[in-house]
Amino acid sequence: MNRTQHRDQPLVLGIESSCDETGVGIVRGTALLTNTVSSSMDEHVRFGGVIPEIASRAHLDAFVPALREALAEADVRLEELDAIAVTSGPGLAGALMVGVCAAKALAVATGKPLYAINHLVAHVGVGLLQADAGGPQTVTGALPANGLPENLGALLVSGGHTEILRVRSITDDVELLGSTIDDAAGEAYDKVARLLGLGYPGGPAIDRLARSGNAKAIRFPRGLSQPKYMGTAEEPGPHRYDWSFSGLKTAVARCVEQFEARGEVVPVADIAAAFQEAVVDVITSKAVLACRENGITEVLLGGGVAANSRLRQLTQQRCSAAGIRLTVPPLSLCTDNGAMVAALGAQLVMAGVAPSGIGFAPDSSMPVTTVSA
Repeated sequence: MNRTQHRDQPLVLGIESSCDETGVGIVRGTALLTNTVSSSMDEHVRFGGVIPEIASRAHLDAFVPALREALAEADVRLEELDAIAVTSGPGLAGALMVGVCAAKALAVATGKPLYAINHLVAHVGVGLLQADAGGPQTVTGALPANGLPENLGALLVSGGHTEILRVRSITDDVELLGSTIDDAAGEAYDKVARLLGLGYPGGPAIDRLARSGNAKAIRFPRGLSQPKYMGTAEEPGPHRYDWSFSGLKTAVARCVEQFEARGEVVPVADIAAAFQEAVVDVITSKAVLACRENGITEVLLGGGVAANSRLRQLTQQRCSAAGIRLTVPPLSLCTDNGAMVAALGAQLVMAGVAPSGIGFAPDSSMPVTTVSA
């Protein structure tokens, strides 16, 4: 393969360690070759949430086995790589450090260029992966193979982030339109699940239970949806495209307390359904509003909470009604993984962006507008 072909279809290894998943993915251009993920979630269950020190130690244990598995599955040797990409932020500082140090060691040992990747933008980049007829995995719900469409937006919903983005260029022009000002949606799910005695992680448990509940039995608040926050298209309010879930969490707690104070059985399924409806209602309504008012006609839904069945359903309904095309990657590519890091790394290589080198440091609060360090 000559130099031009390397630029067109770079073979890139991606490393992800921002939270509790140790991910190693390999792509060739926009073709997914392998996506290996080792999760330490079971080690955090008894604490009701991710413990940073435990997550960091789990990354140390899991990285080498995950790397070996990924290379074997893709039938690739380290010396064949064109570049290495690693999540450098945002995320848990200690967890990021493990992945970054591993990536730097590999880069030094192999002499391959290293790219420091923004975790959030990588969730968008994964939508560019196409089905690889000869590979072990099939990718559906991908964006066009010839690059990002014009007027693209991204709705990212996870345990740490809830954001609506406008993406003019995946490599150098990402704009934050709105975000949560307190809890992320996934964080709210975990806290409410704890209130309802459903354990951790809360998202899947509430999603399952909500199917047997009545979402209209209780009306929970939709944060930042009052006129003083919304304003109008001509005179936008201070939080027109933003979300807040801390008040919703408190409302659920007060609701549970009231049932218990009256000596009544807490209708857990109804509360779960009503809570979930409040979350997905305000997320989708504000996201679609941001898209319509900013000329966005295509949206990619990503992040761990994109696995939520009601969120996927309502997002599809409201996007269709607004004439917006929705793309949702497979569930395995919505949650944190190395393939999304490799995918964005490949885009940077193909765009001719200079590598980061090894002098960068992890940035736990890296803004989404910084695609690569």
